[in-house]
Amino acid sequence: MSVQIPLERLKPTLLELIDETFSQAHGMYLDKGTTLYETLDGVTAEEASRSASAQTATVAAQVEHVRFYLDVLDEIVRTGNYEKKYNWREIWETVREVTPEQWEDLKRRLHESHDRVMATINSFENWDGPYDIGGAMSIVAHTAYHLGGIRQALGVIRSTPAEASSQTSATARS
Repeated sequence: MSVQIPLERLKPTLLELIDETFSQAHGMYLDKGTTLYETLDGVTAEEASRSASAQTATVAAQVEHVRFYLDVLDEIVRTGNYEKKYNWREIWETVREVTPEQWEDLKRRLHESHDRVMATINSFENWDGPYDIGGAMSIVAHTAYHLGGIRQALGVIRSTPAEASSQTSATARS
């Protein structure tokens, strides 16, 4: 005998987890003030242009990667096409220093991608598509992973003078 989880219980929980990851802590797994948007609100372009070490990506690259992931996931969920190939390396290889204007644009684009994928998810009537539930769950897992990485990187960045960090990054790139 199979036991099924009622959609009316699953859907609100998944949506609340996504909301907590991006916008507002509900006490499910994040502390107050630690959502992705709350974390990024306090980050300057200078901080976003730095990485925790010479082997890691900048905060800006992590944010752009989350945005790209949301766009890819939205496309997969809407079209059902999982076969298309994406260049997952490009962001890690190209996004480094950002100006204040570029940093604000990255954050704006992240919000737009989040809004778009949430509109797609909220349009599901039965949540029976091949990527509906898994897609929503992967938003939580993937974004939470990068949120932790961003918060850890910021801890290192904010405890290290910018000059030391830029020398380390310059050495790693040469």
